[in-house]
Amino acid sequence: MLSVPRSSCIFSRTPEFDGVVPPALYPAQMPKKAARIVSTRTVYKGPLFRVAIEEIIDPQGNKGRRDIVHHGGSVVILPVETSKKEPHVLLVRQFRHAAQQYLWELPAGGLDGKEAPLVGAKRELLEETGYTSENWSKALFFYVSPGFLDESMTIYLAHGMTRGKAQPEEDEFITKRLFPLTQAAEMAVSGKILDAKTIAGILWLESQYRRGKLRALVSSGKRSATKSK
Repeated sequence: MLSVPRSSCIFSRTPEFDGVVPPALYPAQMPKKAARIVSTRTVYKGPLFRVAIEEIIDPQGNKGRRDIVHHGGSVVILPVETSKKEPHVLLVRQFRHAAQQYLWELPAGGLDGKEAPLVGAKRELLEETGYTSENWSKALFFYVSPGFLDESMTIYLAHGMTRGKAQPEEDEFITKRLFPLTQAAEMAVSGKILDAKTIAGILWLESQYRRGKLRALVSSGKRSATKSK
């Protein structure tokens, strides 16, 4: 059996954690510099993304090829109605060709050029649902599939919403519905919701609500909106 020195392992087992230790606990072993791109060649360019073949030298000095989908980034909106006893989450339903089925999702969309994320979030909420809100706060930031895709997503919590008329694009056929948070969370863990960004947003919100932090987030969003006026 190959013996690997404990000090060389990024992941190791310890009695304190009784499982895999996160690499963040071993900062000295994690390279801080980025990969160096030796060459890049775009093999596809469309309206939403481009695909490039990149020859790189990674932070450990290894040479390799990466096929990367470059995307301008997306925003996701977590619209919450807080006037009821239990918070309700606004979800949209539309047919997704890649998944070959209708999916319940949080409103979302790509950013237009150099559009600021919050500006894009407000635009997408109005376009897909007709709702507007003056109360916004950042919830999550993450990469969708960093193995080959550089797309990032920022989720914004929106509350204190005002109903209006949706403005979908010509190829968008969207329905919407408010779900009690407990029902939305159950859908996220039972497989009734299959969209990753929606699962992440709902479970984040459920965690904040369960820990008693949602009210503070809502109050913080209202204060921020007041200061920005």
